[in-house]
Amino acid sequence: MTNATHREAGPQGLASALVAAGAISSDWLPSFKAVPREQFIPDRIWPGIADGTQQNPLVDRSTDPETWRAVVYSDIPLTTQWDDGDHDGDGLGATPSSSNSMPTMVFTMLQDLDVRPGDRVLEIGAGTGWNAGLLAHRLGNTNVVSIEYDPQVACAARANLDRAGLAPTVVEGDGRAGWAKGGPYDRVIATCSLLKIPAAWLEQTTPGGLIIAPFGTEYGGEHILRLTVNVDGTSANGRFTRSSAFMRLRQQRTDRPLVDAYLHGKPWPADGEKSTTTLSPKDTDGWLRQFVIGLAVPGAFWRVERYDDGSYTLWLYSRDTQSWATADYEPDRTEYEVIQSGPRKLWDEVETAYRWWSDQGRPGHDRFGLTVTPDGHTAWLDSPDTPVPLQL
Repeated sequence: MTNATHREAGPQGLASALVAAGAISSDWLPSFKAVPREQFIPDRIWPGIADGTQQNPLVDRSTDPETWRAVVYSDIPLTTQWDDGDHDGDGLGATPSSSNSMPTMVFTMLQDLDVRPGDRVLEIGAGTGWNAGLLAHRLGNTNVVSIEYDPQVACAARANLDRAGLAPTVVEGDGRAGWAKGGPYDRVIATCSLLKIPAAWLEQTTPGGLIIAPFGTEYGGEHILRLTVNVDGTSANGRFTRSSAFMRLRQQRTDRPLVDAYLHGKPWPADGEKSTTTLSPKDTDGWLRQFVIGLAVPGAFWRVERYDDGSYTLWLYSRDTQSWATADYEPDRTEYEVIQSGPRKLWDEVETAYRWWSDQGRPGHDRFGLTVTPDGHTAWLDSPDTPVPLQL
């Protein structure tokens, strides 16, 4: 980082950047100033980038305090734990498992939460405690409960909050169950990605209350969901407000078997059936497209096998290991080879979902929404009356 960046690093510089970007509203500025981010950041952190696709090397406050302060007051996420705490050393671990979120995401989600004086808030995922601290400053300690599954992370969050002079309730437990003892809640906010909204959250939220959560699909893509709990308290409806990239709730992580589990010891293409398509596999790529495909094609995921000439094979898999497909992308081609095996024709499902989205005028995330009930959820376009057609 340049010396100029170091000189500008600090709360005021970050506040100015957030205001200029429209990420923080005036009602949250007093809490931003009173609850400095640096009080919630450990000495050893791995800075990321905004879209969560890259991790930078370790920054250690004890050896480089200037760079540490510069990254803390940058609008980027900061990884604070790898591999559920099993990682040691200065290098990158396999999978980030706890972090301090990008400030823009923190404050835009808090705006979505639309808290009012006296509101009780349940947070799922304490992380470093900063989000809970901001809420506690705004609403009062007794009105904020934060649930954290990892005991070490919960302990560190409590210590950070105590150092900042704040004392919301931090509970160790499974966030899927909420914390009925502290309810009912006017607002629920999750700082981890979900594949399914737990029924307990609806039960513990007051009618008309809000649930804000990053919602992803197994196939890919993730967006912030803003749900309003209906008057009867048994269901909720809401739209997606913006793109996001959070760590998955630990209890909703899914296994992704390797190709051997699908080919059953036979060389590719095994018993696969060959066909061709005019849809380029490349057209199905991208955060929004993967998200829409995932809404329509549940229980499926993908990997890519790339080659030196710029071509690649898109592999599609069903989570139950019963079905797979490949689609070969080659530059300058207008027809692409497809091979499919199993009861689900996965490429056909993906292609149908993509073409449905394209036929609707390629709508953005803000036209999609979700209806949540204790039995599951239904994705829709524009209105709950127009559900996204499932391809199963």
